[in-house]
Amino acid sequence: MAHYLGVDLGASNVRAAIGDDEATVVGQARTQTPRTSGIDVTEAVLSVSREACAEAGVNPSSVVAGAVGSIGQLDLAEGLVDSPANLPDTVGQVPLAGPLSTLVDGEVHLHNDTAAGVIGERFFAEANPDDMVYLTISSGVGAGVAADGRVVAGWDGNVGEVGHMVVDPEGRMECGCGRPGHWEAYCSGENVPRYARELYDGEGTSLPLDGNLTAADVFNHADDDEFAARVVDRIGKWNALGVANVAVAYAPIVVYVGGAVALNNPKKVLGPIRDQLADLTFVNVPEVRLSALGDDVVVKGAVASAMTDGTGDRSRLRR
Repeated sequence: MAHYLGVDLGASNVRAAIGDDEATVVGQARTQTPRTSGIDVTEAVLSVSREACAEAGVNPSSVVAGAVGSIGQLDLAEGLVDSPANLPDTVGQVPLAGPLSTLVDGEVHLHNDTAAGVIGERFFAEANPDDMVYLTISSGVGAGVAADGRVVAGWDGNVGEVGHMVVDPEGRMECGCGRPGHWEAYCSGENVPRYARELYDGEGTSLPLDGNLTAADVFNHADDDEFAARVVDRIGKWNALGVANVAVAYAPIVVYVGGAVALNNPKKVLGPIRDQLADLTFVNVPEVRLSALGDDVVVKGAVASAMTDGTGDRSRLRR
């Protein structure tokens, strides 16, 4: 039986999984992402990969192929991540494809994490649509795109940074990238608390605006706090506008939505998108679904990538 390695490199955690030739995960491991240097991050990736192999009872050198879904920005030519998002500047470059290809017996594919997400959704879906999007609403906002049966990566692997689409031309909120009006500036888990404080006009609220306010606080209080409900309503409008932009740009049949903000608040996040999308776009309105793979979407997508030569297309299984 063949085995495949998938890795999810995030800002908080590094995960690895070994899948068999039925795409069943038979070994996995996780550790916190180092915040010290790129070499330390690479070593963490190699360490969890070895641990996942050990749990699966396979030698890393017998693994047929591997893939990584990673935070960006990617440098595909060098097989690395350059100054990854949400990690300190001291991390710098993180070599990935080269070190992992010495660990396993075959090719290692490198993807943006959302591209790995769309590979996972496409591979494991009951229907295997050629045109679909995986959208994450988490600490950031991004999308993986499959169009005409191919995962869209771009020359540098960084297609899908839809969180940096301008949804507010007045630019009332500044994104973490330093530019105004971006979708991520209003709707990401990192920025929802900032947006709530921006909207506050002195009305009564139970939200801890002067304390450690989180996105979870805002969504959890929306059922019984008028101000929190207003914030969630505004977030819903920005999300719907963002998804409308995605629909116009890529014409997906279905948009799978994941990420912590969406997974923890599915009705409050997906409901407004579904309600408003038809009024915001003239193209065919995509179906909007919650990710079926939950927190595993990137690591399972990486396994699926390894099994299908980086495509997620079941017709290209390596068996």
